[in-house]
Amino acid sequence: MQQELAIEMKNISKSFGPLKANDNINLSVREGEIHALLGENGAGKSTLMNMLSGIYTPDSGTIRIHGSEVHFSSPKESIKKGIGMIHQHFKLVDVMTAKENIIIGQPTSIFVRGKALSKKVKELSDQYGLDVDPDKKIYEMSVGEKQTLEIIKVLYRGAKILIMDEPTAVLTPQEIKKLFRVIRNMKEQGCAVVIITHKLNEVMEISDRVTVLRKGQSIKTVETKSVEVSSLIEMMVGKKVDLSIEKKRFTEHRPLLSLDEVTVLDKEGKNALSNVSFTLNSHEIIGVAGVAGSGQKELCESIAGLVKTEKGRIYFEGENLVGKSPRDIIRLGIRMGFIPEDRLGMGLVGSMDIVHNLVLKDYQSQSGILLQRGPCVKKAEKIVEELDIQTPSIYTPVQKLSGGNVQKVLLGREIDSEPKVLITAYAVRGLDIGASYKIYDLINEQKARGVGVLFIGEDLDVLMDLCDKVIVLCHGEITGIVDPSKVSKEDIGLLMTGKQDGEVSA
Repeated sequence: MQQELAIEMKNISKSFGPLKANDNINLSVREGEIHALLGENGAGKSTLMNMLSGIYTPDSGTIRIHGSEVHFSSPKESIKKGIGMIHQHFKLVDVMTAKENIIIGQPTSIFVRGKALSKKVKELSDQYGLDVDPDKKIYEMSVGEKQTLEIIKVLYRGAKILIMDEPTAVLTPQEIKKLFRVIRNMKEQGCAVVIITHKLNEVMEISDRVTVLRKGQSIKTVETKSVEVSSLIEMMVGKKVDLSIEKKRFTEHRPLLSLDEVTVLDKEGKNALSNVSFTLNSHEIIGVAGVAGSGQKELCESIAGLVKTEKGRIYFEGENLVGKSPRDIIRLGIRMGFIPEDRLGMGLVGSMDIVHNLVLKDYQSQSGILLQRGPCVKKAEKIVEELDIQTPSIYTPVQKLSGGNVQKVLLGREIDSEPKVLITAYAVRGLDIGASYKIYDLINEQKARGVGVLFIGEDLDVLMDLCDKVIVLCHGEITGIVDPSKVSKEDIGLLMTGKQDGEVSA
């Protein structure tokens, strides 16, 4: 039996000045279907869904919801039609609680009693297998908790069509599994779910059908079960892509960064890192593997001076960094690039353009009381060109760029500062295939120049292909430091669960 169409978009076009984001795109999504929208950064995926959610108005074309033609002029009208969109960058007020964020903007919000709202939130959480504390402040939440809250927000408003823009870009593998259970529950209840993503393995796992966009045009819609991954890549990119990572070995090495029994405490006073010791050399990429919350974040932030080191020493070219603030580290002339996990929360200021985000990095090294923008303008132009960043202008606020392009701005800025050590936390989250492999090439270029790279990643295949060594963390402790050419993924997987084996360690 043919399912009814929940969404039908025909010949949709949308331009922003000279940039044609959508060019006669067609998309249909059935009720009770999980539909993946696939394409490279800047292919027009988010723009198309922003028109469906009432944020933009199409220049031409028609939109039908459950068979009826609609003309949205605001998100409010889209919400009334049962459409809920979860954006890649969360739309939450940090100083408010979870339940306050859920009801904000709703006309009945002032009449809702706190206990009744908490009960409703908990009922939704139980129904869909979600987990959120209604009274927790947003600034106290992890990235995964914020994502969960965004889902509850649209469910509370009665959404039957759910649009998710890169929903797994900032989630751990465990959180992704929970999210997929929620999505399947919604499908079983007749909801239509559209997922914008770059992750082909997730497309193959969760979706029923896939629509591929390229350069603002719809290329093809296919049944997921009858298509090969290689075909999807070719449709996305327009050509066959070599998915191999070159690993060069260098004989010249000198110690750059050494950790000696470093211990870091979490907010509850428990060990987030316990006696972590290793050395990162020049011309070397060391990967860090581990399940969620194994200490990866604390490892990065302790080196960068963002969290206190309770015990141990961190040497950078012989200088002990422990006890020094990030500003102290900069004043010492230590060049260290740091790409945090939450790129718009910690890495960049979303309301600022590319130029001023570069100024933020450079202002402390400038002499005099007046900031010199000229060098940053030239740097911005260079980064946009070299990394193929899709942006109307270097003066466009970075929060208006697609997630992949935001990541390119951040990585480009850090590399431009010519660090001796580059720390990357989930550097390719939210990036498409082509952009991800461009990042891997950039990291290899840094390695060839003598930079030491600490690469925190989730994809074990990439860690093994890219890195010279892999450090495995479990509950804040190192369970193994291995040579990926001498071990299997299964060996690393065992170490990630805390099972240490002398034969595995290299």
